Amino acid sequence: MTFFLIGFMGSGKTHWGKIWAAKYGFTFIDLDEAIEKSEGKSIANIFEIKGEDYFRKVESEALKSLDNIENTIIACGGGTPCFFENLQWMQEKGTTIYLSTTVQEILQRVYEEQEKRPLLKTMNQAELLFFIEQKLKERAAFYNAANIIIPTAQLTAHSFGEILTSLQSPS
Repeated sequence: MTFFLIGFMGSGKTHWGKIWAAKYGFTFIDLDEAIEKSEGKSIANIFEIKGEDYFRKVESEALKSLDNIENTIIACGGGTPCFFENLQWMQEKGTTIYLSTTVQEILQRVYEEQEKRPLLKTMNQAELLFFIEQKLKERAAFYNAANIIIPTAQLTAHSFGEILTSLQSPS
């Protein structure tokens, strides 16, 4: 079984992916970390130097290179499902889980981590709020097409076990 965690930046994909993988014996892959390792640059540097179009191509290639993996939880970048039919590919290869987070939660988390997110560090809180709202609207159709949607306020270390149980139960 392969699971793809999708959702906006700051939704907890890496956080929960690591916890769930450790607790339930899955391998964990952070797609952004894999890209940074293969490119030898941070995601922010890739965007800055080579642009978003280049990054999205590399991101899609990195995702699709994970073709024959099993028992893995993959934390995808916030925009991963929105380009090159990546969402369709993920759903053919496994189960997509959208970690649905409120605008206010995202704003708080991202604002606190702006130094770690160089593309956002020049934005004030109002600009950041507008950016988050616009991007969520643009990505809503992709995120809401996930196989499973879970509000992040309800997540616990046991949430993934509940997902596994529900997938194994006859419908």
